[in-house]
Amino acid sequence: MDNKTIYALSTVFGKSGIATVRISGKNALEVLKKLSDIDTKNVIPRHAYFSKLHGVDNIPLDHAVVIYFQAPYSFTGEDIVEISCHGSKAVISSILSNLSQIKDFRLAEAGEFSKRAFYNNKIDLTEAEGLADLIDAETSEQQKYALRQMNGELKDLYDGWRTELVNVLSHIEAYIDFPDEELPQNIVLNLENTVFKVKESIKTHLSQSNYGERLKDGFRVVIIGEPNSGKSSLLNTLANREAVIVSDIAGTTRDAIDIHMDINGYPVVFTDTAGLRNTTETIEKKGIEIAYEKAKDADLILAMVDGKNPNFDQFNDIASTCSKKIIYVINKSDLLNEKQCSEYKKSGFIVISAKHKNGIENLISAINERISSEFTQNSSALITRQRYREVLNDVFKDLDQFNLNKSIELAAEDIRLAARNIGKITGHIEIDEILDKIFGSFCIGK
Repeated sequence: MDNKTIYALSTVFGKSGIATVRISGKNALEVLKKLSDIDTKNVIPRHAYFSKLHGVDNIPLDHAVVIYFQAPYSFTGEDIVEISCHGSKAVISSILSNLSQIKDFRLAEAGEFSKRAFYNNKIDLTEAEGLADLIDAETSEQQKYALRQMNGELKDLYDGWRTELVNVLSHIEAYIDFPDEELPQNIVLNLENTVFKVKESIKTHLSQSNYGERLKDGFRVVIIGEPNSGKSSLLNTLANREAVIVSDIAGTTRDAIDIHMDINGYPVVFTDTAGLRNTTETIEKKGIEIAYEKAKDADLILAMVDGKNPNFDQFNDIASTCSKKIIYVINKSDLLNEKQCSEYKKSGFIVISAKHKNGIENLISAINERISSEFTQNSSALITRQRYREVLNDVFKDLDQFNLNKSIELAAEDIRLAARNIGKITGHIEIDEILDKIFGSFCIGK
């Protein structure tokens, strides 16, 4: 990362009422000198100035609102100037073109403002990734959890574990230079207890069954059943459009088809699959194999049957391993009498008519209840990146190997590796603080 002042359009390029251009770096105030009439000597931080903008050649560009954020009290930790101008392509292009003509200014690289915020200790990596998730959020639940991460929820959790391990390591390191002295038993028990608690906390954190990743990518709900049970009709009804072909000809659906939806704030991916039946047709047979694979990997399974000819035997193999994530759906309620529908409902089935859109709200409520209940049970900080999970698995292995009955140097290395690995998640890998812990507890004069 160089020391040049960077600039970029922070809003979408195109026709809009307002666009914002952000400038960050030690020479950010040069913008006010070159492109406005604002007095840089008397400019007040965080004060909005309405000003005419002109080019470096004094040609008028626009009227804009300009705000100066003084270092280190800014997003990047550097001086920042934000220009809120009119959002026409011509205005935006002319401002960016003039910024490129200022000495030591350059166009920012992708994510460089956040990268500078990280290097200036304004945010850690988890907060930066929370910000990215917030920008990409499409549902209210994605927004909520992205904000929690951006506000430091994961950072505080991981830094807390790392602080505990650094404290353990500082005690162990203090005794490495004195091999003839044994660690007092009370200290041994305290250190082992601390490591055990951290390890158990990480174990609990890892047991969330990918809820955080699912919140980002969508919960997988797979629809399975015999041909002509109404799977494709249900998908079209949920999508409120003709997303897949509906036909009375068995075997029309050959491959898995995905539809993305927002169910009460949760991103859900519904998958239509090939009808389950015995067949010798090669392509259809492959589609049925894919259907079983999708069902096994799903978060929820909608096992659908034709209410007139219900066949639940087709789900025996799946139910033997995935019974807890199956919702049984009786379709074609429009062909059933009231007594039949009532009996099915009493047995715990969701009764619908995909063709006439009856009972769909009940089905969506059942899906939402299953998903939201899982989040209620796992309402703590969520693992939102696969890299977090991989690193934490390594941390758990390091701590699992820790034992003060073996060489103290090896025990210290186990803790050192664990603390360093946690630092890979947050971006903080500073072994010097171990020395601070050791000597910080010494008496003055020692």
